Formats: sequence, structure tokens, C-alpha cells
Amino acid sequence: MIVVTGATGNVGGELVRLLTAAGEQVTAVSRNAGTPLAGVRHHRGDLGEPAGLKDAFTGARALFLLVAGQEPRAVLDAAAAGGVRRVVLLSSQGAGTRPHAYAHAADFEHAVRESGLAWTILRPGGFASNALAWAGTVRAHRTVAAPFGDVALPAVDPADLAEVAAVTLREDGHEGRTYELTGPRATSPRERAAAIGAALETEVRFTEQSPEEARAGMLMFMPEPVVEATLAILGNPVEAERRVSPDVERVLGRAPRTFGDWAARNIAAFR
Repeated sequence: MIVVTGATGNVGGELVRLLTAAGEQVTAVSRNAGTPLAGVRHHRGDLGEPAGLKDAFTGARALFLLVAGQEPRAVLDAAAAGGVRRVVLLSSQGAGTRPHAYAHAADFEHAVRESGLAWTILRPGGFASNALAWAGTVRAHRTVAAPFGDVALPAVDPADLAEVAAVTLREDGHEGRTYELTGPRATSPRERAAAIGAALETEVRFTEQSPEEARAGMLMFMPEPVVEATLAILGNPVEAERRVSPDVERVLGRAPRTFGDWAARNIAAFR
């Protein structure tokens, strides 16, 4: 059995579907019940409360772990006690490029490496699905507003993350590896807005926000340190954050999906 935490999220939900389709027994863990899938055991739990996860781990051999809660060691100890021998951590590229700003993710990585379990760490950069934040203005006005309109970063499709996670959970040969996961090319917010327009077959106008305008909006749903780190990456990325990684292709044997691929599959959100 494989335990998937964050099972109702963009990555976790797709991962549950992939594992189930491959014939795996899955326990889907989330704070909310979500939409049940046939053959999937659901466990309502919170990574912030490791004691409540004991039953979810019983009889499991592998764990897909999010960076959530404050006690990664307690979660990993509970998983090992339940039988888990392999853990795949969905971390963040920032844990490597900006470990002080992304100390939470870096702490989880350290805990995983010291857990005694076979481990693999996945470090994605920005998600293509972050563009869903634009859906409301695209639907209403066919506009996108974002800061740093011409700074390009290689956003990764969450479906590719899920496929990489499925492989590393099920197959040997990935133990002790840290994979940087990106899309196939760097694209700017202006280019991503144009890709959404192309999928809609209409123009989507791009308006560049000031950093202050973007900060004010982000502070409505993100902690201030995360906002500042995110703006730093978006506006002044280091070379490693701009770089296209070969790791998706290395694991899956194919090129990663483009942002245009993601937009076409998710265009209903923008209509």
C-alpha cells in the first residue's frame, strides 16, 4: 500500500489516480474528504497532528509526503512504525537555492535524509497551475495582471510532478536522489498569458503590476516571509532558478509538458 498525503491537491489528486490505475492499493490522506475514488481508502488527517496518522500508515510500504505541519520527524517515525520503508518528499526548489527563506522545506528535507528510510526528494520550481490565480480576470475581462512580466522561469506541470512521484514511489533506483523538476523551457508571465489566449482562441491582455501591488495581493493568502521569497524568485531569480532541468525526462523518458499543454488541458477554468 502507498500513502499519499495532500491527496486532494493538484499533484496529490493526480498521483492517486495514477497509482490506482497502475493497480496499487492507495490510502489518500487529506484534511478534507474530497471526491472518493473507487478502490481508494480515504483517511482524514492533518500532517500538523502526526498522532492522528497512525492508522493511515499501518500496512503501508511507501509514503508521498508534503511539506506541511511542523513535526516532520514525528510524521516519519509514525510512518516507519506502520511499515513504511520508502518516502518521496515533495519539497521546493527554494530549499536548495534559498534555504534560509525556505527553511521549512529545508527542515523537512533534513528530516527525510536522517529518517533511516529510503528517500527521494522532488524539488519543483513554480507550478504551471499557479496561473489559475488569473482565471477570474481572464473569464471576466480577458486580462492578466502580474509583476515582472518579462522575467522567464521554467514552470512545471503538476501532472509531470505526479508522474515522477508515481515512478519514484513504485520503482527502485531513485533512492538517495534529489530531482529538480521544471518545464521544458522558461516562459514569462506575458508569454503565459499569451498561451492562455491561444488556447481560448482570443486575445488575453497582459498588464504589469508593480512589486508593491503584487505584494499587497499575495499577503491576502500567504505569510509575509513566503511572499518576500516568492517575489525575489519572480523578479530576480538566480541562475539555478532559471535553468531547465533534465530530471523530468531522466525519470519519465520523455520531455516535460509545456505551459501551453497545461493551458489547453485546463482551459475550462478560463472560459
